[in-house]
Amino acid sequence: MFSLFFAGIQQDFKLMLLAPILSAVFRLIFIEAYGTEKSPAGHWRKWKECFRYGFWWGLDWHAYVFLFSMVLVSLPGAFLPAYYTVGDTVRLVGGMLYAFVLYTAFVGRMVFYHHFHDNFNETLWLGKKAEKHNFVDIFFHEDHGVLVLLSYVPAMAFCFAGYRLLLAIPQVAYPEVTTGVLQWGINAVVFVAAVLLFYWLRFGGTLKHRDKPEWDEIPAIVKKDVFMARATVDDLVALEMVWQHPLAGLLSHTDEEDAAAIDRIVPAAAQGKWQAMPSPADAFVRHAKGARIQKPRHIFLIVGESYSQMPLDDVYADYHIMDGAKRLRAEAHTASLSNFLPAGMVSRPAIVSLMTGIFDARLELNEREDFWRGGLDVTLPRQLAKLGYQSIYWYGGNPTYGNFDKYGPAVGFDKVMGATEFCPPDAPRTWVGVYDHIFLEHAAELIENIGDTPTFHFVYTTSNHGPYQIPLETTGFDTEAVMPDVPEAVKKSEKLQKMLGTFWYSDRAITTFIERMRNAYPDSLFVVTGDHAHIPLHPGDTLARKELTLREQFCTSFMMLHPGIDQSILSGNTIGSHMNIAPTIYELIAPAGFEYYAYFQPLTEHVDHVVTPYHWLDENAIGPSGDRRWQPLTVTAEPLPMQEDEGSVRYAAEREALEDVTGWIARHPEACLQKW
Repeated sequence: MFSLFFAGIQQDFKLMLLAPILSAVFRLIFIEAYGTEKSPAGHWRKWKECFRYGFWWGLDWHAYVFLFSMVLVSLPGAFLPAYYTVGDTVRLVGGMLYAFVLYTAFVGRMVFYHHFHDNFNETLWLGKKAEKHNFVDIFFHEDHGVLVLLSYVPAMAFCFAGYRLLLAIPQVAYPEVTTGVLQWGINAVVFVAAVLLFYWLRFGGTLKHRDKPEWDEIPAIVKKDVFMARATVDDLVALEMVWQHPLAGLLSHTDEEDAAAIDRIVPAAAQGKWQAMPSPADAFVRHAKGARIQKPRHIFLIVGESYSQMPLDDVYADYHIMDGAKRLRAEAHTASLSNFLPAGMVSRPAIVSLMTGIFDARLELNEREDFWRGGLDVTLPRQLAKLGYQSIYWYGGNPTYGNFDKYGPAVGFDKVMGATEFCPPDAPRTWVGVYDHIFLEHAAELIENIGDTPTFHFVYTTSNHGPYQIPLETTGFDTEAVMPDVPEAVKKSEKLQKMLGTFWYSDRAITTFIERMRNAYPDSLFVVTGDHAHIPLHPGDTLARKELTLREQFCTSFMMLHPGIDQSILSGNTIGSHMNIAPTIYELIAPAGFEYYAYFQPLTEHVDHVVTPYHWLDENAIGPSGDRRWQPLTVTAEPLPMQEDEGSVRYAAEREALEDVTGWIARHPEACLQKW
């Protein structure tokens, strides 16, 4: 009987071996597809450590193949010889199911990295309520979805052959002795050894749980290379890390847990008193110092989809995909910043945070019915209403997506205008919305009819978004005319040209809209930014540096235009964020003493750092939240090493407290029932 178990666990172990082999192959494909070092030549130690550490870390999952096969096949097979005879068939079925999961995770990781230049991360949670048709469209039209699905056939055939080959390896004979007691002793040792083997594998070659491989312990030679550090993480491990950090964690906090954290960041006058206010956000009271410009009839906050800083940097001057923005930034009455953080990593959290005055903090406030019933005092439209402005949200798509038709009025917009409603029914559109130039042309016509009624316009475009299917030949884009000096490889890449051409098209549509509105209302204040950063360029195409910097990954664009301002209005600031926009508007137009709410200073005052739930920025460096890694704010064509602090994570307490404010409000929906 035990001889069957001994033979079975050998098959179980062999079954497990294919998983780390597959993971190593997937790691190599990932490196060859996205990495800049296509060979370990000259980097042998880094490559060896990447694959070695990744192998042991991946066993945290792969070890369960051995365990489940042992428990579900070998143990019952030891007592049921008939079941033992079909054991390899059962193992093969189970192994193929696991291989299918591994390959699916690998495919998902390849697609995810293509879009976000990162392993699986918390952005996955943000797709829960996103428009699924758009995902499907991107997958099939941009990510070659049909070919991806067809690739399962050879991949699974390879796995099937691999399992058959491994299971066919001859087994070691069971050691039999004549003494019964000794035999039972051997049996016990074999069983205990099998259990210990599972734990040894799962803990990454150790029996100490605290020594398990994890992100912080990636060998330094690998971790200094951002891309290779990412390559070290197996796909299922990356998914597990995302799973361990669910977005709804704030909702499980108690008020007592959050109170101490919030007390650390509210103004001193409100400490210990904010619990009696409608919401903790009401504690962040500021008073305007007096208008800096003549009060404009129209204020435009233009949020361009993926309107990033990276193409504005001098090292990418040959691309010319944001020349409209560059021209406006060069004007005498423009103020701009080149280090500017969005409030979210993807569109909706950024938009919601800008509108609401508090960070969305991964809670998808626009999807929560409590936030459709009423608004907070601190929302941007509600505060501008106190200054005499009506507010309109102009969206390039259908406002029912994300329930902004309900959320917009709740936060104070008098009207929510979707391009799918006011543009012609036959207007060409993507999954996300109507083409930018058509949307903005029709929005401009409607705005011109408003006349002198003081109005705040929140304008959000959509075209610069995958899948990139706008026929660029109809937009006037010509590679040789727009970017004659980029490398030939860039010119000949159809995928790159679609992305770059769409970015160029969107920039032209936005700047044309600004010019038209300036002609109609010369006294207008324009604030122009992006919803988040987007990576249309790759440094390796033109620079000595092959890796994106954190600044390039995170920073969106920012500029303000008005006849009464110039760069000096920003008080020498070099950094800012979405959450500095609202207080800046108030300080520009509000009378002295006007009371408003804002977490952060206006850009008319000195800003030494900004924090979001996703990243932080100070005058010298930038880093991801919850991570000790950072990089200097350097625009360079040369490689920029990643730095790492010792000890605590920068601004961690402030980030936690800002998120806790949002969590508190979400747990107290009565805060959203203020009367207006």
